[in-house]
Amino acid sequence: MAAKSQSVPAAARATSETAGDGRTAAEARARHEALSVEIAEADEAYHGQDAPIMTDAAYDALRRALEAIEIRFPDLAGTGAASASVGAKPSDSFGKVRHALPMLSLGNAFAEAEVEEFVARVRRFLNWPEAEPLGFTAEPKIDGLSLSLRYEDGRLVTAATRGDGEVGENVTPNARTVTDIPESLTGQDVPEVCEVRGEVYLGHADFAAINARQEAAGKPLFANPRNAAAGSLRQLDPAITASRPLRFFAYAWGEVSPPFAGSQYGVMERFRAWGLPVNPRTVLCADAAAMIAHYRGIEAERPSLGYDIDGVVYKVDDLALQRRLGFVSRAPRWALAHKFAAQKAFTVVEGITINVGRTGSLNPLAKLRPVTVGGVVVSNATLHNEGYVQGVGGDGEPIREGRDIRVGDTVVVQRAGDVIPKVMDVVLDKRPAEAQPFRFPEHCPACGSRAVRAMNPRTGKLDAVRRCTGGLICPAQGIERLKHFVSRNAFDLEGFGETYIEVLFEAGLVHQPADLFRLDFDTLKAAIVARREALSAERRAAGEPPPRKPKKKGDDEDRAIKNLLAAVAARRSLPLNRFLFALGIPQIGESTAKALAKRVPDMAALMAAVAAAAAAQAGPDFIALSGVPRIGPTTRDRLLEAATLPPEAPAEGEAGDPAQARPRMRMTASQRDSLTAHYGSLEAAEAALARAAAQRPGEAYHHLADDGEIGPVAADSLIRFFSEPHNDAAVRALLAEVTVEPMQAAASAAAFAGKTLVFTGSLERMTRNEAKATAERLGAKVSGSVSAKTDLVVAGPGAGSKLKDAETHGVRVISEAEWVALVAGA
Repeated sequence: MAAKSQSVPAAARATSETAGDGRTAAEARARHEALSVEIAEADEAYHGQDAPIMTDAAYDALRRALEAIEIRFPDLAGTGAASASVGAKPSDSFGKVRHALPMLSLGNAFAEAEVEEFVARVRRFLNWPEAEPLGFTAEPKIDGLSLSLRYEDGRLVTAATRGDGEVGENVTPNARTVTDIPESLTGQDVPEVCEVRGEVYLGHADFAAINARQEAAGKPLFANPRNAAAGSLRQLDPAITASRPLRFFAYAWGEVSPPFAGSQYGVMERFRAWGLPVNPRTVLCADAAAMIAHYRGIEAERPSLGYDIDGVVYKVDDLALQRRLGFVSRAPRWALAHKFAAQKAFTVVEGITINVGRTGSLNPLAKLRPVTVGGVVVSNATLHNEGYVQGVGGDGEPIREGRDIRVGDTVVVQRAGDVIPKVMDVVLDKRPAEAQPFRFPEHCPACGSRAVRAMNPRTGKLDAVRRCTGGLICPAQGIERLKHFVSRNAFDLEGFGETYIEVLFEAGLVHQPADLFRLDFDTLKAAIVARREALSAERRAAGEPPPRKPKKKGDDEDRAIKNLLAAVAARRSLPLNRFLFALGIPQIGESTAKALAKRVPDMAALMAAVAAAAAAQAGPDFIALSGVPRIGPTTRDRLLEAATLPPEAPAEGEAGDPAQARPRMRMTASQRDSLTAHYGSLEAAEAALARAAAQRPGEAYHHLADDGEIGPVAADSLIRFFSEPHNDAAVRALLAEVTVEPMQAAASAAAFAGKTLVFTGSLERMTRNEAKATAERLGAKVSGSVSAKTDLVVAGPGAGSKLKDAETHGVRVISEAEWVALVAGA
């Protein structure tokens, strides 16, 4: 989080040159890309599979690192799938429900100073005087599964999980078995439509009883109450859900029709009056001191509550102020989760294994000597990437995040609610003498192809992640990419779950997406029958009884195959954004795919734009210059401009050969020393600058990379993807089978949709940030300068040159009062 007292000039310098911690903009982009991949994988594991791969604390640390980079480098905001992601895509096993309003996440705080900064930030955004009271609610943060309940005319009609925030899983029959969830809302003034949101959880005693039954039945035990609650609610058989005593607390809402309350606390009172359970420890607080005092009290009560909480949630109480504050990325500005400190323990690393991810990443996993942390036995820990394990970066220098973790090491592990901990540190005094540094395999353990750490074109350094080069020939990547392709938010091929994809891949029938559209009935049936017979043979060889044969097996099987083919036929046309997302290109998540689909009309235009950007990429000398310490983007560009100027002639009366004159390059002593150290001499540095100036990225590259919704990380990923001949061929083969349609335009206020606005002068009724957020929420784009493409200028007192520019270009100018009236009408 940025320091509260940082001045504007200092912030500007940090943004242009470094990330505030010594990291240059190029290094920040590389770190942003690596963090995005880790967060996306963790989201899918936690929300989609109920099988977390890291602790809450580890995940929060990744999110905070990502957000810190985006604060200092705003052009990176939204460029990776993780920047605005919430949860994970809904499972194919359930019907889908589109939330009328998105179910978003919350920003996190861990220190009391961050809570004080949150309150101060809200006041600054609203321009709220210190003397004016500003109320907040504070409530325990339940560690369970988010659920949205839709009531119409007071009766429960739909229950859905969070899913990816936009689309969730329909678990209505299961939710009806939860005794805390009423079938009907009672009392006065129940709205016609009311979406109640809250958390499903298990109490400690109920969790212990469930695990006792699991153990008695010889079934696997649940790791913790949160996983047990999530697994119980997401059962295909509601009878199983009914057998487990799930509980529910309501704390928020989605779509709602009037009448309604005017405050957060007032809504909780209404919920309680309508028969919904609300946490009794929800209180009103007048300031940050009261919020922190309540946090400390709840933390002291935590062991005796009887259910898991992992912090306290603060919310601005006034709903009108909540609307003014709005949202940023994946979270509301008016709420904050104050998390509890993580729990730690010591154990020994007994092994390090490598898993291959969907994008070919080689992901290290520590096998730990089992240890109890906070009442949960843990035996695995994610080690993130090669740099983290070895403790060195792409340039061979030690990195702060690295730990040099070896088999046999005693390590400190930390857990904050999940089964998979984070390795926080190594106890070097206990390292065995024979312990050797872990060496990453140079070949993929799944297919034997070379595994390499690519050179990052933004930094001139090696990427933190080693990746398999096998692409679609790698079974680990091929199967996972196909599973992603058929998933609900991609091509949504109903019925094609993991089993069918694995059967078809192993049978050699489907290796790339286009193969799915070439299947026929006989081929599918032969593969399924062959797989069933192979499994029967394996069971006989193992001495196991054959599986019980279902009645009318042949009829059911034929019907299932026909349904699969019908699902394929129904997806022979798809919007461009979903087509792009389905390809599984690293860094091209749903939001970036939508941004690309807004910029280009079809795949032919996109592939042409990527090819042009690839031809206009920076050359090796430019990339090498980007990696020189203390040479940030601003200094680099200034030096390169100077390198293109003719050399300075000696002053009159001064001796010297004009041919030996140096270009006009002004730099600080530290920058000069850095260049000299990197290139060997100042003369060699100047020659390298001249070469780098000729290798600057061209306009076609900037066309993609400078788009605020796409960015250089996604642009580079597109270039890498389409530069591989087998990827290009696979996309073209798919295009021969399907029709790609333009993306449907998002709904927005007609008065502002697609318009470019500029704010100038002083705004008196709202802050500049609030005005910008409001305009963007209504579908407009806010620019910092006026041009012929500007549609509207909102001018307050003291408007200067921008007002003159508006007059020059004939752009409409309105007052702040007129702007507020337009917003109200929209």
